[in-house]
Formats: sequence, structure tokens, C-alpha cells
Amino acid sequence: MKTKPLPLAFYTPSPVCTFINIFHIMARIQADFLVLGSGIAGLTFAIKAAKIHPQRRILVLTKTNKGESNTRYAQGGVAAVWNHEKDTYEKHVADTLDAGDGLCDTEIVKIVVEEGPQRVQEIIEWGARFDKEKNSDEYDLAREGGHSEHRILHYKDLTGWEIQRTLMEEARRYPNIEVLEHYFALDLITQHHLGRMVIRVTPGIECYGCYALNKENGEIDTIVSRATIVCTGGAGQVYKSTTNPVIASGDGIAMAYRAKARVSNMEFVQFHPTSLYNPAGENPSFLVSEAVRGLGAILKTAEGEEFMHLYDERLSLAPRDIVARAIDSEMKKRGTDCMYLDCRHLDKAEFSAHFPTIYEKCLSLGIDPMKDLIPVVPACHYLCGGIHVDARGASSIKRLYAAGECSSTGLHGANRLASNSLLEAMVFAHRICADTQDKLEEWPLRDDIPDWNAEGTTDPKEMVLITQSIKELKEIMSYYVGIVRSNVRLKRALDRLYLLYQETEDLYKTTSISPQLMELRNLITIAYLITRSASHRRESRGLHYTTDYPDKLPFLENSVL
Repeated sequence: MKTKPLPLAFYTPSPVCTFINIFHIMARIQADFLVLGSGIAGLTFAIKAAKIHPQRRILVLTKTNKGESNTRYAQGGVAAVWNHEKDTYEKHVADTLDAGDGLCDTEIVKIVVEEGPQRVQEIIEWGARFDKEKNSDEYDLAREGGHSEHRILHYKDLTGWEIQRTLMEEARRYPNIEVLEHYFALDLITQHHLGRMVIRVTPGIECYGCYALNKENGEIDTIVSRATIVCTGGAGQVYKSTTNPVIASGDGIAMAYRAKARVSNMEFVQFHPTSLYNPAGENPSFLVSEAVRGLGAILKTAEGEEFMHLYDERLSLAPRDIVARAIDSEMKKRGTDCMYLDCRHLDKAEFSAHFPTIYEKCLSLGIDPMKDLIPVVPACHYLCGGIHVDARGASSIKRLYAAGECSSTGLHGANRLASNSLLEAMVFAHRICADTQDKLEEWPLRDDIPDWNAEGTTDPKEMVLITQSIKELKEIMSYYVGIVRSNVRLKRALDRLYLLYQETEDLYKTTSISPQLMELRNLITIAYLITRSASHRRESRGLHYTTDYPDKLPFLENSVL
């Protein structure tokens, strides 16, 4: 059923559905567990739940193919304390806290770091192949920016692809896991108070499933579940240049916010310092893994001069936020479109063995990494904020959980430490499974939920309005809410976003649903949450840097909307 939104400046979305009798109750899809997203978080949870509950139905929705997710594009690897002779939990915790710039939840960091190796061992037992040292059974552990030790398990430069392959093969072993491809989740189903103004978080609010568009037949299904787990990934497509796939439109976060769930720390957007600069444009931008710098590559200007010593004593291995701002600063000072990564001094055989995809991609553009500098530019890479969850992965809405990039657990704080995200996804998928194990009987399947109401809508005839609005949105966020921010830029962004919001809601109320229209709505919500959170933070911390408040405040505070 369509919602009646309030103005963006006072954005408290109205109820997704209210239980009134004027709607005809139709047949619906039922599941014990509804999982939105088929990346590492979603499939890890589904596999674990299927083992514990062989008679329960686990339904996984993905809006494209089940192999398409942010997980698939993760190059670097998964961080875990593996070599206990050289590495310790305390070191990994310290590195994470340092990168997070004071805002990490220390207890959550300890949980993820200490439980992580066991979760990695599980995925190895499911068939994941991580690179080993030559003529040895020991894993070839890489080191990335911000890490004090070599602790990154990887599969060449295709770690995400390998993990996705493993999870898909393992999931096929369980007949009670059903993956519905080409299903676009539109809104979470909850119960709300009636009335014009609604308290931001209503006590006792519950989630009963979601409405989803079957992209193959155009019908909107009502999917009812006992527990719903949001694993929809990130929101990189809100920016013009991003390493995220085109599906990363923040759908889960936007749906949760409309349902009145808490979201937190949305201002902390991580820009990967080294996406491959392509003048012809590319979506997504091709990622040159941080592990390349871990192997010894050096950031330089077009003239071959190093510059990272001007910004951090760790040079090219400084945390991502520092490196991204340094590159952005050098580009602006010099009026250039990119900086460069020098790999010419590295061993060719070792480079091509560790990074075959990067090597081939560069060659396809006429760049030989062993002879030429690789042009690089920062690109939106990871969202540290998201749906606010506790140590069990539970959101502020009962029966609604979140894991992976769409969640805000407290692990990353103001900046994510490289390769911690895959670890976090596995740990919280496990914790959600444990928390829901004995609760299903307490959470009945509702039978009084109205079907989606499409009354009064017509087929969209002006697709150009949607495509141009998405283009305009990306320009607004890239120019005004990027690596460096200011009060003036943020104010201008909010003013422009409000106009886009009004135009899009008018379109939404009068036309039938399409994936493009819903992605636009979700991206506008994400853009608003990032910009509003950024305007609330009157300091510079981690990934959030503003010229109006260049210093840190003497106290710590999370942004919660």
C-alpha cells in the first residue's frame, strides 16, 4: 500500500500499512525467515538457520540474480587474527579502534575480532579457497592500510567472488532455503498509530514481512514472515563515482527508516582512495585494491613525486580517510583529475599472481602497471552507518534484524578498517541466528495484513524524469556532500534534495511502481540521511571532514535519526 509522505524537512514517514477492513485480503507468500539480500550476510544467516531449523522455510529475496551483491566485488579480503605467533586479538582491536577515530563501540569490536576467526573457519569448511604461501599449507596473509600486522585472508584479488561462490554452493544443500530472484522489496510491513504526526519510534512496533515487486510479472506480492533480516548491502549509487554495483541503492536502510527504525552515523561515508580513473566514465568504478599498496605500491603525482609524507607518517598505508583526503587535496591544489599509483618497482610475477584482475583491467586500458603509473581517484566505497542494531543484530523494531553494510553495529565508528566488513557480516549473521533460534513460536504469522493498494495509479510515461533525477541526485551528493564538506554546501544540498523529494513523491503518488522509481525514492532518502547527519555533526572526525569545524569535539556522540 502506498504511503503518504511528509515533507523532507520534517521527514517522519507515515505508516507503511494500517490494519483496516476496507482492503481485500488476498493469498500471500509465507516464510518463517525472510532474508532481504543474498550477499555474505544474507546467505550466511540462511545457511545457519537452515541447519538449525530444517523444517522451517527460509526465503531469500534478491532484486537481481542471487550472485549479484556487494560481497562479490570485495577485492581485498577478510581480516582475522590467524597467525597467533605474530598477531593478537588486542592488536586487531587496537587497529580497529584507531581507524574508527574514537566512535567504535569497544565491546562490539572485541566481539567481532574474537569471534571472527571461528566464522572464517566455518566458511573455509564450506569450501572457500584462500591463497596459501608457495609450497606451504600456511595462508598467505596480506596487510592493508591501518593494519599493524599481516592478517588479511584473500583469494587473489577476487575474494568477494570466491566467498559468494562458496555461499551459493553451500546454500544449495538445504532444501528449505528458497531464493527468489528478481524480487524488489518495496516496504517493510509494520503496524503504526493512525494520525498526521507519528512519534519517531513507536513503542511496540513490529515487522511482519514486506511488500515485494516481482520484476518478471509486475505483480506486488505480500510476503509475511515471523522474522525479517535486512541484508541489502550499501548505498554507493547515491554518488556519481562509486565502486559499488548498480544495485547498491540503499533500499534496506530507506525501508527501515520509513518504517521508523533507528538509523545511525550516516554521515560517515568511506571513499576508497584508489579507484581506477577512466576519463570515459564507468559505473561502477573499477577498484584498485588497498592490498596493492600493502604489497608496496606508492602514491605519487603525475611528475612522479611522493606526497603522502605531507599528510601522515604511515605514508601510503595510512587509513583510507586520510589517504582519500590527501589525494583529494592534491588534485584540488594541482587542478588535476587524478593522482597515480606507482607499481613499477614491484615484481611482475608477484603482482600479476596477487592481482590478476587489476593487471588485466589496466592492460585493457593501455596501462602497463610494470611500466606506467596507474591513474587513481577516490570513489564512494562503503557506508559505515545504517540501521542501528545491538550486539544481537536486532533493530529498534521487534522481529526486524539487520546485518552487513546496511547495518550500524558500532564496529566501524567514524571510519571502517580495511577488510573488517566481511568479518562483521559473518559474525552478526551468526549472532542473529542464535538470537532468533528460540523465538519463532512467540512470533506468529499475521493473517490480517492488507495487500498493496495501487488504486489511482497509472503506468509511468515519463521515465526521463526518473533517470534525470537520479543523475541530478548524484551530482548534488558528489559536489556538496563528498570528501570535504561545509555548512554552505550541506545547506545547498538539503535545499536541492527537498525539491527532488517533492517531485519524486508527486510521481510516486500518481504512477505505478517501477524498480527505477523505487530506487530513486530510496536514494533520495539515503542522501537526506547522509546530509542531515553531516549537518548535525559540528566537528571533523574520521570520514566526516568539514571546513567549518576542522577540529574534534572533546566528547563523543553518535548521530541517530
